[in-house]
Amino acid sequence: MRMRPTLSWTPAEDLPPATTDLEPVVEALRSGGVLVLSGAGISTESGIPDYRGEGGSLSRHTPMTYQDFTAGAQARRRYWARSHLGWRSFGRARPNAGHRAVAAFERHGLLAGAITQNVDGLHQAAGSEDVVELHGTLSRVVCLSCGARSPRRELARRLEEANPGFDPVAAGINPDGDADLTDEQVAGFRVVPCAVCGGILKPDVVFFGENVPPQRVERCRELVGAARSLLVLGSSLTVMSGLRFVRQAAQTGKPVLIVNRDHTRGDRHALARVSLPLGAALTAAADRLGLRL
Repeated sequence: MRMRPTLSWTPAEDLPPATTDLEPVVEALRSGGVLVLSGAGISTESGIPDYRGEGGSLSRHTPMTYQDFTAGAQARRRYWARSHLGWRSFGRARPNAGHRAVAAFERHGLLAGAITQNVDGLHQAAGSEDVVELHGTLSRVVCLSCGARSPRRELARRLEEANPGFDPVAAGINPDGDADLTDEQVAGFRVVPCAVCGGILKPDVVFFGENVPPQRVERCRELVGAARSLLVLGSSLTVMSGLRFVRQAAQTGKPVLIVNRDHTRGDRHALARVSLPLGAALTAAADRLGLRL
């Protein structure tokens, strides 16, 4: 379940100090069998903001919950108006050096797989193939009545036709593709139903307050079990959906390495936390391994 938790982290002074030494990461990759767990921080260099970092969107934006989305038509109108506008910018985002480095690690057989908490599809756009999208993807929509799935681009076309001239100026774009719009700006926006059965459409993502599908969680647990080490990239590990895999790796004696500028909820389980910008850090790691991005 993705929820906004009350933080109960170990005080920073009680945690191992962060480092700028990439050698533990390079050595883990050289040994192979690394499972990557990525969060919003790996996509910030592509222009997609994160939730909790400096200037993160949670300071000004409350993500839609599953309960609110399913409770009423007005909440869905607000969501789809904001998401429709945000999709235009979100869909233009391109992979950055961090995504390309992860794809290079996979291409050269150094990874046991990748789990991403992101819904932007940028790992796959960079060339990664073995990726579990823990929280789903914004590139698809699903009907809550009949279960039919369809491409987001098709929904975008239908929404354009239903809302000609809809082009408000947003205050910002959030990690879930949601644009910051006022109630006045979304008033009158027309939501379209499922083309198959007329039911309610929802992005094929796990909303806050919604459970990650059990089979997806089990697949991630299997990946952790088969990996030699776990490399966390750009995640604060605030929510349990990602932190549980760090705990699983630590409990089974697998090294956990974290590359994140700020403290994370998983620091106490980590062999090291490298405090460097992700794009530069992963590019440097690839260079040391003789890999071309």
